[in-house]
Amino acid sequence: MPTQVRAAVALLGAVVSAVALPTAADAPAAYLAGSRAFVANNAAALGYSPNDLAALMADARYQQGIIDAMNRPYEAKPWRDYRRLFLTEERIAGGVSFLNDHADLLKKAEAAYGVPPEIITAIIGIETNYGGNLGQHRVLDALSTLGFAFPRRAGFFSKELGEFLRLVREEQIDPRTALGSYAGAVGLPQFIPSSYRAYAVDFDGDNRRDLWGSKADVVGSVGNYLALHGWHRGAPVAARVSLGTGRPAGIPVAEKRPARPETTFSRLAAAGVEPVPGALAEPLPADTLAALLELDGEDTEHWLGFNNFYAITRYNHSNLYAMAVYQLSREIAARAGAEGGDDAPG
Repeated sequence: MPTQVRAAVALLGAVVSAVALPTAADAPAAYLAGSRAFVANNAAALGYSPNDLAALMADARYQQGIIDAMNRPYEAKPWRDYRRLFLTEERIAGGVSFLNDHADLLKKAEAAYGVPPEIITAIIGIETNYGGNLGQHRVLDALSTLGFAFPRRAGFFSKELGEFLRLVREEQIDPRTALGSYAGAVGLPQFIPSSYRAYAVDFDGDNRRDLWGSKADVVGSVGNYLALHGWHRGAPVAARVSLGTGRPAGIPVAEKRPARPETTFSRLAAAGVEPVPGALAEPLPADTLAALLELDGEDTEHWLGFNNFYAITRYNHSNLYAMAVYQLSREIAARAGAEGGDDAPG
């Protein structure tokens, strides 16, 4: 290693060591060591001086409650319990109100990205109850806690911390006050920082992408996210099916973990998998691809998940999440249609 490089590394290490880092009594040693290493390894790449980044990280606080929440995710619940969390009268009614209040924005997003208003609305409803719950944790605390003290996914969250520090500069956000979920997701659509940077759009034309305060940016960003993850305009999402004589031989069955739709509709039909009456608005071409799903509802449920269902799982990698979005969207659309007649949005 050249003398100049060794000297620079030594100086950086001295600066990092000299600046106070989190010293909360309940912070594990791994957290403190991780914070120091993050500053030493990332200051230059993130465009911060070592002093400035160390000072910022000194304001981050380890939160044991965040670790506890990560160890009991909603998606670990059976479908029958998960569904009850989101398919509520309050969330359906809130979705109808959001759909009506932002009808023009939702139609604009549908024209741009092909995603129906009720799907965008349902995602926002599930993520933050239409903005009613934007998260209680400082993003700085959440991402540092998980990046330095959650070994199972530390690499991922440490990277997201870096993305957050880039994001706050790009979008003029105060990193010390920004709030989000216990996993560091932010705004009405709960984008993680890397997704915010990659998929958020300025849908109101004010030269900012504001997922906290601009409903236009929120609606457009959800539509853009799904479009860039494979949403097909006008295509079906899912269909409830019955099985002829149990699980069909040779056809994979997905449960909670998402699966790409890779089995043709004709092959499924030949194996005795049939949509229940009313499950599809129109017959599908024989070469339509689907994944066969099995969910633990009050009774065992079987569904076909099509390409658009899989696109929703790119937002949250869970079949339970995608099914909740789909079913909530159907309830919202049906209620809005019943209340608004032919003039109802979507």
